[in-house]
Amino acid sequence: MTVKIEKNGPVYTVIMDQPEIRNAVNRKMADALYEAFHNFEQDDEAKVAVLYGSGGNFCAGANLKSMQDGTHPRVEKDGPGPLGCTRMLLSKPVIGAISGYAVAGGLELALWCDLRVVEESAVFGVFCRRFGVPLIDGGTIRLPRLIGMSRAMDMVLTGRPVEAKEAYLFGLANRLVDEGNARDEAEKLALEISKFPETCMRNDRLSSYEQFGMGLDDALKNEFDRGYQTLESGEFLSGSSDFTKGRGKHGKF
Repeated sequence: MTVKIEKNGPVYTVIMDQPEIRNAVNRKMADALYEAFHNFEQDDEAKVAVLYGSGGNFCAGANLKSMQDGTHPRVEKDGPGPLGCTRMLLSKPVIGAISGYAVAGGLELALWCDLRVVEESAVFGVFCRRFGVPLIDGGTIRLPRLIGMSRAMDMVLTGRPVEAKEAYLFGLANRLVDEGNARDEAEKLALEISKFPETCMRNDRLSSYEQFGMGLDDALKNEFDRGYQTLESGEFLSGSSDFTKGRGKHGKF
């Protein structure tokens, strides 16, 4: 098995499990990642996913050795991304638990996640710059959107390593945690998020993604449509009832 799934209540953890090659992705792992997140999307009990790499590294990108023996990820314009899940826009959030190397395609997998919980010794980078392997799983799109064009160009053109503290200053890392704690802290965060009213959280998240490429008027209309779906669900009624009973006041969670 190249990918394992572990469930704990609403938290659905996807584990890339080829530690001997720093969880580099071949076709088999890419297909397994696609299947794992397709199943997450269909699982009504699973509210938030965590993507984690076993053995101390998140992911070193595509397995370059697989380029030689024909087991490399599929490179196709249509269908799933080469790394399996990177063209999917899920209706539910995914948190990356980042330790060790998240480089080349591994960086792209990290960028695909909604949030990144990062150990202090983790390293990001476009290491594939050295070998002429392109960013083809959303890296040239998501990286500038997350950290701005100037900083993205620094990473894309030089391929240099970016350590966790710098990544945090960029906004690439959302949380910095101690060594060995990325998965635990990511799963704690996933559990916290899973407790929020679900329809509202999902629609606000989707509106945030869908506004890219829209003009202001269209984006505002789309936000209204998503928000109206939430209001029609009646979900806010229980929330407002909780508030009138004194729960959640003064910023308490």
